Amino acid sequence: MERKTLSRVIYEKDPPIARIIMNYPERANVQDSAMVWDIDSCLKEAEKDWDVKLVILKGNGNGFCAGHALRGPAEGVSPYPEIKGETEQIFKAQGDLHLWPMLYLWEFPKPIISQVHGYCIGGGTYLAYLTDITIASEDAYFQMPLVQGLGIPGGQTMVEPWAFMNWKRTAEYLYTARTLTAQEAMDMGLVNRVVPRDKLEETTEMMARHIAQAPGTALMMTKTLIKRAWELMGLRMHLQMSNDLRFLTTRFSDSATHVKERMQQPRPYARDFAAKKEKESTPGKGKKK
Repeated sequence: MERKTLSRVIYEKDPPIARIIMNYPERANVQDSAMVWDIDSCLKEAEKDWDVKLVILKGNGNGFCAGHALRGPAEGVSPYPEIKGETEQIFKAQGDLHLWPMLYLWEFPKPIISQVHGYCIGGGTYLAYLTDITIASEDAYFQMPLVQGLGIPGGQTMVEPWAFMNWKRTAEYLYTARTLTAQEAMDMGLVNRVVPRDKLEETTEMMARHIAQAPGTALMMTKTLIKRAWELMGLRMHLQMSNDLRFLTTRFSDSATHVKERMQQPRPYARDFAAKKEKESTPGKGKKK
């Protein structure tokens, strides 16, 4: 087995399988720019390697991925380190960091399995929902906290309407920042299997080995047909539009005020802020008068 360590990711090549292991556990595997580019780079390497038929995406530490990095100085490599806040530059950088890498993940020609444990929050859910198969441990949970937490319409690539394929479930999930257990996520079709934590890796590896028995070309052509069916229904265009409207939302005063209030909280996690708001709005659970 070949193994190399990047700044935020470990890449293993163990033909016919490659593993991309998010390796930033001290920050809950958040998606800073270095994480984004490391995953993108490993996918590109796996794509051109004919010995690799399938990729497993997973995370080290207590959970899968806690979403986008929100606070603190820029870490790792940024595509536009010279950005000074001009609207057009921020818009371009947002697309480069969060739209196009996600579309590449969606369109990656070989099968990908997400192996999810613990937290899977915000932008991290996209790494679970956009892959072909998702296997979760019983302790996994999923949440998109940004409507409540930051006052913006989810992530840059709103995959939820497509993942749920039910607008009522999608609306409740996004509007309320509802947290889904692994079992609830499976019941809604967001994950394929839920297994005990100590069986997660074994189950994922067995699934990967089973899939990899098929010819690589057959797997890629099957995936191509699946993805083209969704693209014909408009998924690719919708993800691009969600990136545009998310950016526009941050330019309106109510959302901008919400973001400012949110960033002043002692804990920089949208999930915590959303939970606080929910508690304050629930009769009998708010602050004492």
